[in-house]
Parts: sequence; C-alpha cells; structure tokens
Amino acid sequence: MNGSMINAMVSMNGLQQKLDMLADNIANSNTAGYKRKQGTFEDLLTTIKQQPEVFTQPGRLTPLGFNQGWGSRLTMIQPDLSQGPLQQTNEQYDVAIEGDALFEVMTDTAGNRAYTRGGALQASFDAAGTNILTTKDGYPLTGVNGQRIVIPAEAKSIRIGADGTVQGILVSGAAIGLGQLRVVQAVKPALLTQVADNLFTVADGLNADDIVRTITAGGDNGVAIHQGYLEQSNVNLTEEMTELINVQRAYQLSARALSSSETMMGLANNLRG
Repeated sequence: MNGSMINAMVSMNGLQQKLDMLADNIANSNTAGYKRKQGTFEDLLTTIKQQPEVFTQPGRLTPLGFNQGWGSRLTMIQPDLSQGPLQQTNEQYDVAIEGDALFEVMTDTAGNRAYTRGGALQASFDAAGTNILTTKDGYPLTGVNGQRIVIPAEAKSIRIGADGTVQGILVSGAAIGLGQLRVVQAVKPALLTQVADNLFTVADGLNADDIVRTITAGGDNGVAIHQGYLEQSNVNLTEEMTELINVQRAYQLSARALSSSETMMGLANNLRG
C-alpha cells in the first residue's frame, strides 16, 4: 500500500508540472513569436521483485518475477523552435524569420546576450539619447559586428532585407547602410533557458558557442527575414487541448489510486485480531 501511494504521489507531481506547461502553451497561443514548451518524462525507479517458490504451480504460464514502478518525473523542458505561421502587417518595424534561426539581442551593458524570434521591433532612445533598433521589451538588437543598430535622425524610415541588412531611407529617397542583423541557429535547443515568452538565454557555466552558431540569412540555408510580417505562435490549440484532457484524466486516475490506497491502509489499521 505504501508503494502504491508513493507511485500515485510521484506521478501526480509530474502530471501537475505537465499541466502547468500545457496551460502556459495555451495561454500564449496568440502571442507573436511564442515557441511552445515540450517536456520529457522518464521512469523514476523500477523494482524487480521475486515471488516465493510456493507460487510455482502446475500450468502456471507467467513468470514468478514482476516489476514494481515508482512513478515518473519531468526531466527536461525544452522549446519547440519549429516555424510558426507568418502574418502580414505591412509595418516597417515588424520582421519575421523564415526557417530555423533566432535574433540576437543585448540584455545589459555588460555584453550578455539573449535570443528571440519575436519580431515586433521598435525604435527606442537609450539613456544617451541615441535612437536604436530594439525589441518591444527594449532589448537592443545586435548587428553582425556585435554593435547595436543605430538609426540616425535624418532617416524617415528603415528597410530590412532578406539577409538582415538594415538601411535608413532619407527624405530624398536615398538609402544609407545601418548594419546587418545578427542571426543565430540553435545547435542544442534543449540547453536554451526560457526567461520570458519570447526570450531565451544560455545558462551560466555553458559556452554559448557550443549551443548557438551565427549564420547568414538570405542564403541557401532556408533562413530569410521578411519585413512587414510577424511570426505567430507555433502552438496548435487543438493538440494542446487534447493533450490537456489526457493529462487531466491521468491525474484523476492517480488521485483515485491514492485515495484507494489510503482506504485500504485505513481498513488494515482497523482490523481486530
């Protein structure tokens, strides 16, 4: 009875974590650039027990040994970086990545980097009054030279090419180069840590060069940048709701097993000799 209670309790804990993950995916089904979370589970422990020899009976077909499981646990949550649908907005500061890639942004003045597929950009002024290209949360985008993309005052608009080249359009119609957006590809996406809906970082102690690599958009690698588009969430609401129902039913069964074990333990404690 103790084993069944432990099994049910551990399973309920893992299922609760998956419920939280599914709820997060469903809540962000309309968040532009959001990447759904997916979890990996594994058996916590399996005990092989051997029955006494008295169970050996003529005609017995099943073996004397049996396995006793102790539930499962959530071992890893990683982002699903698959392509989401692109929606046309015709806004000059809206950009979307086609293919397997991420924008690189600066998270602080110390040079720390983060990565995102959220393409709702904007022009923002920093503390020194410099107009720079940032995400909607204010993180400056990184150019291929490792510097920020500065938008001069004389530029009335910007143009972003398929390879990430940023140009400022003057009142006269002439174009001036402002830099090129740095685009990276996740070599080991499971090692990216999600710190916000559209923001991923490399955990402390890991080498970022082993997890992401810089690539060139607009080439033969299938990666291109589209101005005037926004990538939508890659959450399939139908699949998430179906999985949510399955997990809820599994949680209910584990809760029922826990209640049954508690009832049997109460009956055993109340037995009279």
